[in-house]
Amino acid sequence: MIRFFKTLAATAVINFAILQPEARAKLFEIETFKLDNGLEVLVVPNRKAPIVKQMIWYKVGSVDEPAGKGGLAHLLEHLMFRGTEDIEDGAFNQIVSDNGGEMNAFTSYDVTAYHEFVDITRLELMMFLEADRMQNLRITPEAFEKERKIVYQERMQMVENNPTSAFGEMVRRTLWQEHPYARPVSGFPDEIMSLTLEDAQNFYDKHYAPDNALLVLSGDIDAVTAKILAEKYFGEIEKSSNENNLKFQDIKGVSSTKILTKSPQIEAPRFVKNFIVPSVGQDKSLAYAFVLLSAYLGEGDTSKLYRRLVEDEQVAVGVSTSYGFSARSYATFSISALPAPGVSLEVFEEKLNEALHDAVKQLSWEELHKVKNKILAGLVYLKDNPSDAAEIVGSLAAVGVPVDDIENYDKNIEAVKLQDITKAIKLLQKSNNVQGVLLPEKGA
Repeated sequence: MIRFFKTLAATAVINFAILQPEARAKLFEIETFKLDNGLEVLVVPNRKAPIVKQMIWYKVGSVDEPAGKGGLAHLLEHLMFRGTEDIEDGAFNQIVSDNGGEMNAFTSYDVTAYHEFVDITRLELMMFLEADRMQNLRITPEAFEKERKIVYQERMQMVENNPTSAFGEMVRRTLWQEHPYARPVSGFPDEIMSLTLEDAQNFYDKHYAPDNALLVLSGDIDAVTAKILAEKYFGEIEKSSNENNLKFQDIKGVSSTKILTKSPQIEAPRFVKNFIVPSVGQDKSLAYAFVLLSAYLGEGDTSKLYRRLVEDEQVAVGVSTSYGFSARSYATFSISALPAPGVSLEVFEEKLNEALHDAVKQLSWEELHKVKNKILAGLVYLKDNPSDAAEIVGSLAAVGVPVDDIENYDKNIEAVKLQDITKAIKLLQKSNNVQGVLLPEKGA
């Protein structure tokens, strides 16, 4: 979810370098407490408008699915919008809409999240709805069959019939091998159609409980009010007797693989190179170094790779880098590009390697200072949008990033030294990696 930091940094104009650290407020001013049943609550106050975003983050994703049960976490996300003992099947969405709210949900490798954005006067109703389906979900055979077909159709449309998505999935499987991150969140088609109602019920019973959840409230609310409401609606829900004992395997050895495939459905080639690197939970100092390295190399049209390959040499029409930052296991550092028409793969690879070599060679304290200022400037506005604040705070806290580190993101960025970046570069050079190329059929 680090993308929010990147986007805001690109549009901000305030130079954080002129501010003294001791005078700087925390990024979000998060207030936090925990209920007796284990539900952790994070409150991000914002009094600018009478609105609030509520997010329930369950610390379970596709990595927690039993072998052969791919797509189960995503299917359960769909089923959570069906009925309970008190809410009729399919009525959840209508209730939120009738009260002027917006709602949605998503499943990832590490977490599943549900959210509503409403007028503050409707928060209590939203809390009731989320608490109700946390403990009283009713999965009928009819609802199960309908949602399983929808999930299957989504998979067919978004992956099986989409060559770029299928290509990305192939690269990911090759990179992660036996690690749970190799499995697609959507599941494979045959896995989806083999799922049963009992599978969904068991997954719900095991993982959907207050002690495996995080409640984030962002907007016109304070911790005192939030605690009263949280106790009222969530406080009596029993904690789970199950423990999520998932242990991720260590990535050992070094492998470097190249994939080249082609499709008649695309018109332009695509290039990607992914590396397995530590996440912030595994190595805090290295994680912030990778954040800066990614920003320096390929985030935005002022980055080194973009200027060199797109503007100066014109061997690509687009190039970018990204870093996963927060994850329950390892993270991914990625370089993506669209080679320019008429540029051969060999020429593009040569130019990319030259650009990377020169960018690393040119990295100096002055260059690092510029990148830091660009990132730090964007952090000024993080709290202004309650919706973004809830997603940023929740996405980090749900995978185990301490609240202090979320609040002090700017200080952790400032603390990165040039030698930390050098260490990150050396680690990247000896990390497991996969280079993938997707070519048009007629141009192959």
